[in-house]
Amino acid sequence: MLLPTELKSRLKELIVEAANLQNVAPPSIEDGAAIFGEGLGLDSLDALQLAMSLEENFGVRVPEGDEGRRVFANVNALAEFVLASQK
Repeated sequence: MLLPTELKSRLKELIVEAANLQNVAPPSIEDGAAIFGEGLGLDSLDALQLAMSLEENFGVRVPEGDEGRRVFANVNALAEFVLASQK
């Protein structure tokens, strides 16, 4: 199991890969910054690709609806979700 800091680094890499953010360096993504909307500006297609990537890499299923929006709020929320799902 990854340590929280390692997990956050890996999640940032997955966000960049899944959303094809060619001009964004993973370390430049702030842990508490919004992933969608005002933050990185990702859309619903990016969310689907990121959810599939999370399932593939961590074996977790991202819930739909409001709960899914909370999971995708920022890198901190994603890391908490992955860690909680792997226990």
